Amino acid sequence: MSSPAALATVTATLKSLLHGLVDNEAKITTQPPSKARSGDDEQINVFLYGTHVNTAFNNAPLPGTSRNGESAYPPMPLTLKYLITAYGANDDDISGQQLMGQLMSLLHDHPILGPTDIIGIMPDSNLHHQTERIRITADGLSLDEMSKLWASFQSAEYRLSVGYEVSLVLIESARPSSTPLPVLIRGEADKGVIAQPSLIPPYPAITEIELLSQNESAVLGDGLLLKGHNLVGASIVRFNHQNLANPIEIAALAGGTNTQLRVDIPNAPAGWQVGVYAVEAVINKVGGQSVTNIYPLTIAPQILSIAPPNPVARNSVGAVALTLICSPNILPQQRASLLLGDKEVLSQAHSASTNTLNFIIESAALGTRHVRLRIDGIDSLLVNKSETPPVFDAAMEVVIV
Repeated sequence: MSSPAALATVTATLKSLLHGLVDNEAKITTQPPSKARSGDDEQINVFLYGTHVNTAFNNAPLPGTSRNGESAYPPMPLTLKYLITAYGANDDDISGQQLMGQLMSLLHDHPILGPTDIIGIMPDSNLHHQTERIRITADGLSLDEMSKLWASFQSAEYRLSVGYEVSLVLIESARPSSTPLPVLIRGEADKGVIAQPSLIPPYPAITEIELLSQNESAVLGDGLLLKGHNLVGASIVRFNHQNLANPIEIAALAGGTNTQLRVDIPNAPAGWQVGVYAVEAVINKVGGQSVTNIYPLTIAPQILSIAPPNPVARNSVGAVALTLICSPNILPQQRASLLLGDKEVLSQAHSASTNTLNFIIESAALGTRHVRLRIDGIDSLLVNKSETPPVFDAAMEVVIV
């Protein structure tokens, strides 16, 4: 999501777009119409005259920023209203109309501001990392609306103009999320519903991925048991991720059957990312190969070490600085935060892929707090399920004094 600088970034991107693609020497300005006209040359003025909250996105946090039982503050979704005016050479109407036709044709053929258009304009705004597309749409202002708009400029004389909407711009909330600790157990022998279909399709398919660690998310080094049907002959398992150009391929272990096969995720951070992977198996058959359906698998971050060691002393203003070594590496565009008890703290910015994250906890409360690392909505493991009932991992604690 974007910072408050996103509004200026959109305006600057539109200005850059018109500079690069309008086939003439027209000057591009971004001023109020009452002050925009200067000289007698051809000129295009881009003026942001209004911002509106997009109610369709107003009350819902983006997917992946919070989990069930948590409350995350949604981003501020904005629609930007622009008035674009074309001035002909020597204020000639024919010249201005030609210029208006060029710019409208350009925006008609370029209806989306993509990352390649935005990156480099204002990098600190992070607008190029926004997942929602930023669309440029003609805004059909009526004659009455256009008249009232120009009348508000007072000293400006009307010139041929057109309205455009740019949407959606998401500005991230600065308020932290509420992140309560997970529930350890829901009553005695609490079991979910197990459904077994009565008909088995003839093609190979994965119906379940069982983590041998019994955790809710996998980590590097975990063993996986892929269950399904018609899996005999599986040779490799592919792990596809949206940020990877090519899938990661791992050989299936020997001993697979028609209903299950095993694969071990190597404990090698290089090439892996935190996130949701689409897993599929390649089955060798007589006459060729076939591929199963894809099945989702979440790879969670691991906290390898926390510095400084316990107990951690607050500084003179009550703040605590923590450094986490994690696996796999975290990319700059991934949202990283530390969950200290029920408090969320965003990590300090980093410009490259790294396994070291720094956090500053302001007004840190005294006492023992459980620690989780959240990357793009995926939490590191906190619960030790090897014991009955499950307990919190004692290594994932910070004692603040």
